[in-house]
Amino acid sequence: MSRADTTTPAPAHTEAVRTAGPLWTLGLFRSEFLITLRRWRTLALLGVLAAVPVLVGIAVRIETGDGSTAGPQGGGGEGPAFMAQITNNGLFLVFTALAATLPFFLPMAVGVVAGDAVAGEANAGTLRYLLVAPAGRTRLLLAKYVTMAAFCLLATLVVAVSALAVGALLFPLGDLTTISGTRISFADGLLRTLLIALVVAASLLGVAALGLFVSTLTNSGIAAMATTVGLLTTVQILDQIPQLHAIQPYLFPHYWLSFADLMRDPVRWEELQKNLGLQALYVAVFGSAAWARFTAKDITA
Repeated sequence: MSRADTTTPAPAHTEAVRTAGPLWTLGLFRSEFLITLRRWRTLALLGVLAAVPVLVGIAVRIETGDGSTAGPQGGGGEGPAFMAQITNNGLFLVFTALAATLPFFLPMAVGVVAGDAVAGEANAGTLRYLLVAPAGRTRLLLAKYVTMAAFCLLATLVVAVSALAVGALLFPLGDLTTISGTRISFADGLLRTLLIALVVAASLLGVAALGLFVSTLTNSGIAAMATTVGLLTTVQILDQIPQLHAIQPYLFPHYWLSFADLMRDPVRWEELQKNLGLQALYVAVFGSAAWARFTAKDITA
């Protein structure tokens, strides 16, 4: 038997494994997601996120123990305006907690996890072994980004569920008043809460794509995480400088707090649409950049 004959079955076997693409890809995503959740760093980040609503709820409860109202009255629906309503309805603690964590805590958690996605594997020496399996670089990168998107949703739900539980324990629940002054039922309020959580999770997709791109540039997980968080902080600062108003609508955090418009009656969709469109643009740009970098990268670890 010639050498050619002995090697003939190998491509067929590889093709057979690759043809079972959807199930294999689903298994790859499941594996990536479970590995991410099992890391102590991830659990610590989720723990911090769950603690923020607890601290806010206790602080408001202590401050309003004498019957006073927390925070300023009125307003346009951002953190302080939501906080003023917590004593009337614990559901507002969810909105307040999301408004408090979205500028820093939530994106920082996503940035840390995304920054470690590829660079951490390279640093641990496992990236090369992942590519030995018939995953392909594109499929592996896609599985990692889908994992990041799932983590965005999970992190947001951790904040929302923690805030809802604390709000139900410390404050009354029931029909609530929107920031437009109209009354809606508690069921309608819960539905809007779910929509707000989904919008907040979608607002983090741009950070996830940016972190994944940075993660493909280095083999050091710590460097990738620090760079991602540093970029996040820098962009947040730029978004607060009045002299840079011309470029601020193109910065990914600019419309983050537009989720408050879901608590208006009727809902204002303009800034919400701008936010989701901007996140989609960042996902397309940095996702493409991450793919171009990762598929051409020399994997030595």
